[in-house]
Amino acid sequence: MGAVTFRSAAYIGGHEIEVSAERAAGKGLERDKIMNIAQKLTTWRKYRETVNELGRMSDRELSDLGIGRADIRRVARTAVGF
Repeated sequence: MGAVTFRSAAYIGGHEIEVSAERAAGKGLERDKIMNIAQKLTTWRKYRETVNELGRMSDRELSDLGIGRADIRRVARTAVGF
C-alpha cells in the first residue's frame, strides 16, 4: 500500500496557504501538527465563507433570521465552532 498524501489549501488575506504533509514532514513536523494546521485552515475558510454569505444578505433577510448586521462575525464564529 502506498503512502497517504494529505493536502489542504486555504486563502488568508488573499494569499493561498498550502499544507502538504510531505513538505511539512521534511521539515520535522509531526503528522498531528500537520492535521491541526489543516483543520484550523479549514475552520478559518468556513468562517470566512459564512461571514461573506451573511454579509451579502439584505438587512431584511438578516432580520428574518434574527441576526443583526453587527452580529454577523459572532454568528459565524459560533457556526464554525470558534
